This record gives sequence, structure tokens and C-alpha cells, in this order.
Amino acid sequence: MQSKARITAIGTYVPDNRLTNDDLEKIVETNDDWIVQRTGMKERRITSENEFASTLAFKAIENLVEQYQKDLSEIDLILVATTTPDYAFPSVACQIQEYFQMKDVGALDLHAACAGFTYGLHVANGLITSGLHRKILFITTEVLSKVTDYTDRTTCILFGDGAAAVLIEKDEAMPSFIASHIGTNGAGGKHLYLTNLSTTMHGSALNTSGKIVQNGREVYKWASRTLPIGIEKLLQQAQMKLHEIDWFVPHSANLRMIESICEKSGISLDKTLTSVEYMGNTSSVSIPLALQLGINEGKLNNGDTLLIYGFGGGLTHAGLIIKWCLE
Repeated sequence: MQSKARITAIGTYVPDNRLTNDDLEKIVETNDDWIVQRTGMKERRITSENEFASTLAFKAIENLVEQYQKDLSEIDLILVATTTPDYAFPSVACQIQEYFQMKDVGALDLHAACAGFTYGLHVANGLITSGLHRKILFITTEVLSKVTDYTDRTTCILFGDGAAAVLIEKDEAMPSFIASHIGTNGAGGKHLYLTNLSTTMHGSALNTSGKIVQNGREVYKWASRTLPIGIEKLLQQAQMKLHEIDWFVPHSANLRMIESICEKSGISLDKTLTSVEYMGNTSSVSIPLALQLGINEGKLNNGDTLLIYGFGGGLTHAGLIIKWCLE
């Protein structure tokens, strides 16, 4: 189905607090060289005690409004992707509705872990193209520091906090969405999880510390195998060649993982946007943070064609080819 939706605005927010590699040296047995060699990360942004997914989301939306002078009164759906909501319910989307006093608007959270941004765009495009909605405010927001085990040096070096918001509007003349591809490997869920009500998975006991548990080696192998295949499927669907893509924007999980994916896919790192170096792994927020950095640095411009790809817990993955044209 031909898309009828366009991304028209973006806003982002990260907390003021920085957690550097030097800071981590004082917490666990690690050092700057070890972290940079394995992840490419130098620092992350971390929430204060009284900051949560909702408060970061409010600030990202305010940044969107400030940058693009958008009116929130015509929004008919608030969609949020997060793995770290303030509460099981009410949803973060409902909190946004209350905070901005929006009327006659639906509100829901979706959960696709680090693929949340690309899954959310896929859903928003479908809802608008089908005619069910005309203007959707989509937010990704994560406070991973609150569920990170700072005694585990394999995970505590990775995660940071942040939020982003995009506005998707009906536009039949100049739609953003060219192709999409989504997939799941539920059998690999045991390699990256955060427990909730159940204490077992596939009959095996889980770590119930309430913190993120990750088998980084297995997730690395899965992503490095899966994304090159997904990228090829996207190009085939769009009837495009790789040289027609201006920017590749993958989930900023780990710079070494991104390098592996680029090498296997034939993508130049010079044509890749990330947020990993100074933001760390912000899960569903990492792609829009990379997009905003690309705008700030004068790299990303209206008219550019992007291949964006999210992947993570689930194990879920979703990629899209989009035309970037904000108002």
C-alpha cells in the first residue's frame, strides 16, 4: 500500500548528568580503553532520582514544539515506545495526554525494546495510511539507568537515558515511508531480558534482580546475521540500490556491532549516523538521537533518503527506508 504519511518534526531531550568512562572506573573493574575498544562509548546521560520516562518525554515534546512551532491540539493519537515506563499503568502516553491537556485523543504504549522507534514508525504509518488517524505524536523514552546493574561491568558500561518525539501527519503528496521490514526471533529472548511477573523462560530460571540481563555475545551474533538480510530485503522491496541511500541509521547498541553490520552489508561508516559515542545505548531512543545529531552537525538534510534499522530485546528487529523531509 502506498504510504500517505510524512514525518514533519522531531524533538529530543537527554538529562544533564553525564556518566563517563572515568566515572565507571570508580564503580566496577574497568577502564576507558577497555570500554572504548569494545563499545566505542565515552559517556552516557543519566537521569536524576526524580526524573522518569514521562518527564523526559515531556521535555522532548516541548523541544519539538519549540523547534518546529507545531500545534499539539490537532493530534488524534499519542503513541509511546518504552521499556521503562513509570508504572505498569497508567501508560506514559496517558501521562502525556494529561500533561499537555490534549482533548479527543487516543493514547497507548507499545513495547518493542530497542526496535521501538522503527516499530512505532511502522505502526504510525499504517494507522495514517489506512485512514484511521491523521496526526500522530510518537515518543520514545527510556530511563535504562534505573534498571541497570552497576555491579555487572558487561552491561553497566552500555546504557544511557533519553527521549525523542516525532510528529507523523497525513500527506499523500509527499509521504516519508518507502519500504518496511519487521521480524522476530522469540527463541532468543533469553539472551536479553528484564523480568516482571514470571521468573522462568522456556522452563529455565531467570535472574530476578529487576535489572537488565544480557548475553552480549549472542545478541551480537544475532544482530550481525539478521540485519544484513533485512537491509537487502528493504532494498529489494523499494527497488533501490545501496548507493541510493544517503544515510544508514542503525540502533546505537555498540559501535563494534555497527561496524560489523556495515562491513557485512557493504555500507560505509562515513554514511552512518549514530549516537553511541556520547549517549551510550539508549534503546528505542538511539535512532532519533542520531537523527537529531545529524541535523545539528549539518549532515542530515531534507530530501535525504535514510535506511533506519532498530533491533534488540525480544528479539525484535524492524527497518524502514524513508524520505527525510521535515517542515
